[in-house]
Amino acid sequence: MATSPPSDGGQKKKRIITLGLMAVFLMSASFFLIDRKEETIIVVTFPSGRELEMEVADTPEKLLVGLAFRETLPANGGMLYIFESTGQNHVWTKEYRFPVDVMWVDESHHIVGLKENVAPCRESDCPRYSSSPEAVRYAIQAEAGFIKQEGIILGQELKYTLRM
Repeated sequence: MATSPPSDGGQKKKRIITLGLMAVFLMSASFFLIDRKEETIIVVTFPSGRELEMEVADTPEKLLVGLAFRETLPANGGMLYIFESTGQNHVWTKEYRFPVDVMWVDESHHIVGLKENVAPCRESDCPRYSSSPEAVRYAIQAEAGFIKQEGIILGQELKYTLRM
């Protein structure tokens, strides 16, 4: 008794279904693997009324890298560091390409420390800057000269607004 070979239509149907399932699987996997470039932006309003759009550093990687390897800050921009906990938190300027002003801010959004014109560092051992002795939850890095230009002083309260 002879067996007949499977029909070409049946094989094509199996291939199409298999390819379709593989395509669905790959699209689903890519959804979870794609590095989304959506950055959280918080608008910080200073007592003068000036607003800066702050890129948020709130992961260990972003807290470590900060503004490194960038050529400039965007106009009216900066970096807001949100530390995991309140305490003696530090920032540095390793591999920065430009100087920055640093403002340390406590949990109630009051400025508790200032450091103007912090130079970029390209050495292997760069200094770390803190608000010592004040405990902080946030640090803000803005263009050098911002503190003087806006008349920023200790004790001023900042307003944070999440940009959607």
